[in-house]
Amino acid sequence: MSDTQHSSSADDTASRKIGFFEKYLTVWVIACIVLGVLIGQFLPAAPEFLSRMEYAQVSLPVAVLIWLMIYPMMLKVDFASIVSATKRPKGLTVTTVTNWLIKPFTMYVIAWFFLKVVFRPWIDPALGTEYLAGAVLLGAAPCTAMVFVWSHLSDGDPAYTLVQVAVNDLIILVAFTPIVALLLGISNISIPWATLLLSVGLFVVLPLAAGWISRVLIVKHRGLDYFENVFIAKFNGVTVVGLLLTLIILFSFQGEIILRNPLHIVLIAVPLVVQTYFIYSIAYGWAWLWKLPHPIAGPGAMIGASNFFELAVAVAISLFGLTSGAALVTVVGVLVEVPVMLSLVRFTNRTREHFERRVAA
Repeated sequence: MSDTQHSSSADDTASRKIGFFEKYLTVWVIACIVLGVLIGQFLPAAPEFLSRMEYAQVSLPVAVLIWLMIYPMMLKVDFASIVSATKRPKGLTVTTVTNWLIKPFTMYVIAWFFLKVVFRPWIDPALGTEYLAGAVLLGAAPCTAMVFVWSHLSDGDPAYTLVQVAVNDLIILVAFTPIVALLLGISNISIPWATLLLSVGLFVVLPLAAGWISRVLIVKHRGLDYFENVFIAKFNGVTVVGLLLTLIILFSFQGEIILRNPLHIVLIAVPLVVQTYFIYSIAYGWAWLWKLPHPIAGPGAMIGASNFFELAVAVAISLFGLTSGAALVTVVGVLVEVPVMLSLVRFTNRTREHFERRVAA
């Protein structure tokens, strides 16, 4: 059997394992969210202890778990495939235009419509303005870390996903502040650069370096066949387990805020959910029209649909305070993102054949 056949067989086995484990993933996600809230409510010492383990407003325990989620995907990346990805600009164009020329502005319009118009009888205008600010912070921060999980669950191209994320990281450095300033009319926005740079380092640079070093050393000593068919297979399930543990920790931190604002949580969630599906539809539909390969189209659409919530939460707290409406919206962003993104992962997987037939045609 050739190396290609071995690799294909391993990929099929991994896909079956992921599919079986993923079957009830939404239920487990909801259970972990509830468990996290309960821990925060009845065992407050646990999140208080973990919350002290942070640097530049980045939780180090959460960073470790996210790193574990990303590392297995980085193992599949080699630098030759990264160079190859840069030679296919259509996928990068879809991601970049959707994330930076469309998403921040549709988030503002959708959030303004619901929070300032539709829900005006239930939300004080001043508080609605704070909620709108939090939504804008989410809209101007496309996903950096969790998109690797969504790409993994939808069999995305790991090298191309990495390039897409890297391009977004570079754009965030120069575009996040002026876009937020434009939409909110705030000229003295202070971006926590330590948070931004640390997040990029922890969630992109470090796992990529670890994956590349692991690949080089193991292939050198054990061979490519062992690396692809044995070593990588050892990490089956690690990504999903890391996701579930991350949710428990995140919601143990935010449980009190969620329980204190049950009605507003629902009202805030509406525009965030609408925006997520809307942006995904734009990017995924554009990719379909351009006949992009499915492993590029899926992750490309999900980068914009999900958010860099670590950055959004940190900026909301630094600008408006921990108990502000803006901070609450960024927390709700985490609450709704995972279940909604899992539904988009399922849709992406179900429509794979439509993409493949169109590309083949």
